[in-house]
Amino acid sequence: MDIKEEFETRVKRLEGFIEDKGLGSKQLKKARKVQRSINTVVFLGSVITVAGIMIWALNRD
Repeated sequence: MDIKEEFETRVKRLEGFIEDKGLGSKQLKKARKVQRSINTVVFLGSVITVAGIMIWALNRD
């Protein structure tokens, strides 16, 4: 492992530690949970919309 990779590994570990234990970590976890929920709702809404358009198009005649 060269020096650059070792440095990047240490920085990523430090960032992970700060993310888990640092200031704002609770808010970050809440924000990730909210974002995951929003993504799920948008995905399901898109699937339902596409299915509805397909059903409408097939039964339009």
